[in-house]
Formats: sequence, structure tokens, C-alpha cells
Amino acid sequence: MLFEETSLLGAFIITLEPIADERGFFARSFCTKELEKFNLHSHFVQCNISYNHKEGTRRGLHYQAFPHGEVKIVSCRRGSIYDVIVDIRETSPTYGKWIGVELSAQNNQALYVPDGFAHGFQTLCDDVEVSYWMGNYYYPEAATGIRYDDPLLAITWPPTQQVIMSDGDKNFPRFMR
Repeated sequence: MLFEETSLLGAFIITLEPIADERGFFARSFCTKELEKFNLHSHFVQCNISYNHKEGTRRGLHYQAFPHGEVKIVSCRRGSIYDVIVDIRETSPTYGKWIGVELSAQNNQALYVPDGFAHGFQTLCDDVEVSYWMGNYYYPEAATGIRYDDPLLAITWPPTQQVIMSDGDKNFPRFMR
């Protein structure tokens, strides 16, 4: 596993290192020791899967409010997504900044998302499956988010024929600085 720190403090792109032969390949997708080398959270309590039928499906930007924040490791096991994270930690030097990363079944990358980040993605093709390793349990009363189109954040989403979103995600409040 290769760890590349992003421009957002504490967020990493994780690239798997497949060992291939005529049968296919083998790759480690999680290792506590590897995470601990970078002082990253390594205790995960649940793993979730999101299946998305259509290109242009957008989910988020989601997070859980304090004290129920979540560390996530997000990967795309089928298809491809444009994955976006926003640093919402008020004391962080990268507060209010965002990055977008393409995650796909082909590039074997994952995104380590620290606690204190909002997260969302947009599918880049049909039939997409996304995996989330979660560092905390889901608490419905703490589930919230920020608007995907907030002009203060100015996130550049990939062009698509149609955006498919839930009403809840469309109606999140704007980001407040």
C-alpha cells in the first residue's frame, strides 16, 4: 500500500500494490500497521457499500456532527467516481478547502478521509459500487451535510448529462465560515 498525502491536512490517497501473475492479482486493501505508520486512525467499526445505477448520481456532501465524527476509507470497486472531500475543521490550516479525486476499479486507489471532513461523490459511469470503511457507528441524529453547489466552496463537479440526487442532499445548508 502506498500512501500519498493530499493538499488537505490529514487526508491521503492510498494506492494498492497488486502482485499479478497469470491467475490475476492479489493486493492488500487494509493494514493496521500501514495506517499507524502515518499516525492514521486504524480502528474501523463497520463497512458499507453504495450501489449506484446511473452515471451522474451525486451523493453528499455528508458528515456526522461532533461528537460522532467519522474517519472513512472510500474506494470504488466497480466503475468510477469523482470523490470530493471538504475540510470543515475550524482550527485546520486547510479549513474550507476541498479536493476531488477519481477513484475507480481500474486505478486501485482509495481515499482516507479524516474526521472533520464532509464527503461526497459523483458517479462517472453506470453501475458503480462504492465501499466505505467507517471509523465510527452511524448516528442518525448526527447525520448532516453541506450543499454540493455552495458558491463559497466552488467545487468543480464533472460535467454530466443528468445529475441524480436525493432531495435531502439538495437541501443541505450552505457552508459557513
